[in-house]
Amino acid sequence: MSPRSRSALSAVLIALASLLAPCATLAGWAMHGPADTGRYVAAVAPLADDPAVRDAAADTLGAGFAGFVDEATAGPVNGAVRLFVRDAARSFTRTEAFHEGWDAANRTVHAAVLRALRDDGAAGHAVTVDLAPVTERVRDRLAEDHVPFARRIPVRHTAVTVLPAHEADRLRKGYQVLDVAAFWLPLAAVVFAVTGIAVAACRRRAVTAAGIGTALGGALLALAVLVGRRLTVAELPGPVDGPAAGAVYDALTETLRTASWLLVALGLTVALASWLTGRYGRPARRRPPARPTPEPTGPTPPRPTGTRL
Repeated sequence: MSPRSRSALSAVLIALASLLAPCATLAGWAMHGPADTGRYVAAVAPLADDPAVRDAAADTLGAGFAGFVDEATAGPVNGAVRLFVRDAARSFTRTEAFHEGWDAANRTVHAAVLRALRDDGAAGHAVTVDLAPVTERVRDRLAEDHVPFARRIPVRHTAVTVLPAHEADRLRKGYQVLDVAAFWLPLAAVVFAVTGIAVAACRRRAVTAAGIGTALGGALLALAVLVGRRLTVAELPGPVDGPAAGAVYDALTETLRTASWLLVALGLTVALASWLTGRYGRPARRRPPARPTPEPTGPTPPRPTGTRL
């Protein structure tokens, strides 16, 4: 194979490896980050102290409690009662019971969604959870803190729909694709990069190109995370809209943002090291010693002698 053909093949392989690097990082993050219940709960646990999330949770809890009161009184409650309920809900979000309920609810919902995504037999069925154990746990904690009327909080075993059937089926297909991609994409990226460097006519330049391509892939991934945040926050309606949705998105994608900047740092480091090695790592060329002028062989011609006049 001619050097030109080797350089062209190397460029194609390194370009493929550079494109696959951010995709492999995204697939690996999706399968080992949000798709893991323990990591998910640990990621969203600090959000219980976020003011925007607390306000959104207080509005949801207040609306739900007002609905219970409406059912009990067979009519809508007045504004003063609703104001009291809202203030009580906001105060509740600052208690330890809210933190425990937040973790328990996230763990229950996430585990239910994950089971549905991994079960092919759940096709065509909505994802539902029963939050009665969470409500009972919060009620018991409030009773331990001597909160008035805590024991009277109703615990209803009601199936709450988390994902409709059509959305669950769509996410299940995407989850299966990610499961395969999380294994094969990193392997393919490494194979393409190593092969591209091996077949290159100038391997040092190939290593430099692979480093620059990896850095560009990491920057592209960081930009995609930023754009995804704006799109996600804009599309979420209801009480999770605005700062609360942004806080949740930032908590879930923190590891992905870190991985994208690590790709940038790794690529730039490899490229810089390769360039410096090629520029300053070569030994100085020594000039060959000058050959001595060979002395003429044969009889030496006689020197002319001056003639005296």
